[in-house]
Amino acid sequence: MLYKFNKDSLMFEKINRFKLMIRPIFLTFFVASLLSLAVKKEVTIPEEEKLIVLKEYNSFSEAKLIEKIASLNFKFPYIVLAQAKLESNNYKSFLFKQNNNLFGMKEPVTRLNLATGTEHGYAVYPTWSESVMDYALYCATYLKDINTEREYYQYLSQYYAEDTSYITKVKNIINEQNLKPKFN
Repeated sequence: MLYKFNKDSLMFEKINRFKLMIRPIFLTFFVASLLSLAVKKEVTIPEEEKLIVLKEYNSFSEAKLIEKIASLNFKFPYIVLAQAKLESNNYKSFLFKQNNNLFGMKEPVTRLNLATGTEHGYAVYPTWSESVMDYALYCATYLKDINTEREYYQYLSQYYAEDTSYITKVKNIINEQNLKPKFN
């Protein structure tokens, strides 16, 4: 038996189980009816418009790159941005334009990656955004235990960069273009 306290009479009263069960069912039906009225019909977008929207979404800008880097929670995002600028010759390199490859990455054999193949000896990505995500996968695989800038630079110098002055160039880009505040 179920009871409910009545504040006016200061007494417990029996509750009809049927009424107790029917209320939530009725309320659910009522809310579902309102929601079905609020749902709009699916809009069909012509294929040409879809391609235009997709092209705009995938178009590159440094602002979009900064946003993408920030969203992926790199430990030192300003270093990653400087690397992208250096590796892609400030977004003008053939490798970036042809392969959507911002970081000069080669197609990996053993780690999870987003590359769709190799062209001109370097990884090819469907969009520049996948290139950034692939670099995030690279960092998650090989740099996960790195905690300081010094360790990060040391890793890049030993295992990533072929250019012996790579770290100096990256640091110069960070300082000259004041990249740190872009991620605060």
